[in-house]
Amino acid sequence: MNSRVFVGGIALAAGTVLCVAAQAADLPPKRVPPAVAPVAYAPPVYNWSGFYVGGNLGAGFADSSWSDPFTGAHNSFSKSGFLGGGQVGVNWQINALVLGIEGDFDWTGLKASGHDSVGNTINTDTQWTSTVTGRVGAAFDRLLVYGKGGVAFAHDNDSVNILGAAASASLTRTGWTAGAGLEYAFAPNWTAKIEYDYLGFGSETLNLQPAGGPTYNTNASLNVQEVKAGINFKFGP
Repeated sequence: MNSRVFVGGIALAAGTVLCVAAQAADLPPKRVPPAVAPVAYAPPVYNWSGFYVGGNLGAGFADSSWSDPFTGAHNSFSKSGFLGGGQVGVNWQINALVLGIEGDFDWTGLKASGHDSVGNTINTDTQWTSTVTGRVGAAFDRLLVYGKGGVAFAHDNDSVNILGAAASASLTRTGWTAGAGLEYAFAPNWTAKIEYDYLGFGSETLNLQPAGGPTYNTNASLNVQEVKAGINFKFGP
C-alpha cells in the first residue's frame, strides 16, 4: 500500500512539473528594452568677447603730392615699404554679432624722392601711422569677418633741396580710415588676422624752413594703403 502511494506521489509531482513547463513555454518572450542613442558631444562655440593685445607686420603703399614753393611745380610720388607695430582692443559678442574698439600704431618705411621741373630735389618720408577705429563683424564660430572705420594719424618729414640749401618740414597729419579683415581663432586665447586699411589725409599746409631763411608754405597731400597680418592674445575665457 505504501509503495502505491509513493509511486502515485512521484507521478503526481512529475505531472505538475511537466504542466508548469508547458505553460512557461507558451508565455511570450521577454521584451528587450529599446537601445538608448549615444549622447552627441557638441564642442563649445568660440567666444570673441574680451580684451586683447597683439602685433602685426605688413607693407604700405602711399601716394604723396605737393607743390614746390619756390618754382610752383607740382610733384607726385608713389612710395612703398614695410611696416610693423602693434594693436590693442576689446570685443563684445552678441550672438553672431561682434562689436569692438581697436587702436594700432605702426612704424613705416614709406620714402620717396623726385625732382621738379628746374631740378630741385624733393624728399618725403612717412615715418609712422596710427588709427583708432570701431569694428563690427560676423562670427562663424572661430572665424570672424569684420569691417572697421575711424580716425587715422601719420607723421611726415619732408624737405626740398635748392642749390645745396635744404628746407624741411615735419607734420603730424589727422585723417580718416576704413578697412576690412578676417580673423581666425587657432587656439583658445590666440587669433591670427589679415587686414587691409585705407588711410586718407587729404591736403595740408607744409611750413618749409630753410636754415637762416624765411619760411615757405606749400600744400601737400597723402593717402596710404596698408596690408598687414597680425596675431592677437585674448585675455579671459
